[in-house]
Amino acid sequence: MRHRKSFNHLGRTSSHRKAMLSNMATSLIMHKRITTTVAKAKELRSYVEPLITRSKDDTTHSRRTVFSLLQDKAAVAELFREVAAKVGERPGGYTRVIKLGKRLGDNADMAMIELVDFNELLLSEKSGVKAKATRRRRGSKTATTTTAPVAEKKAEAPKPEAPAEEEKSE
Repeated sequence: MRHRKSFNHLGRTSSHRKAMLSNMATSLIMHKRITTTVAKAKELRSYVEPLITRSKDDTTHSRRTVFSLLQDKAAVAELFREVAAKVGERPGGYTRVIKLGKRLGDNADMAMIELVDFNELLLSEKSGVKAKATRRRRGSKTATTTTAPVAEKKAEAPKPEAPAEEEKSE
């Protein structure tokens, strides 16, 4: 039975699992997208998201805490400079796991894990879409809806045409 087992051990010893997650987190931060198995991607998400949250507060203590888990100066610098700048307003959910299918050799479920704010294809599609007005149920008087301003065209009344001068044929 798996009572109170809160995370996937991935068939590895504790030290091997910590080293593997540290290396995968470093690769994710440096490359913004990596391909791995679904189980590893889900575990990596719970490992790297607290690090990204920690990087929003750029203090010496935060940097040392993140470095103790990543063990890579370049990855820590990248995380605190570029990644933290892009995810500064996001309240969470910094990664996305996309399932890719089965691996050819051993039929393992594969997935791609990526940082959400670094996918230029999805960001360009989102910018062209208008924000949709949300409907609120009755009783939520304090909730306000925030939508993008939509340019409204005012209906203009047709201008009366000047009377055409009739030619007199005499």
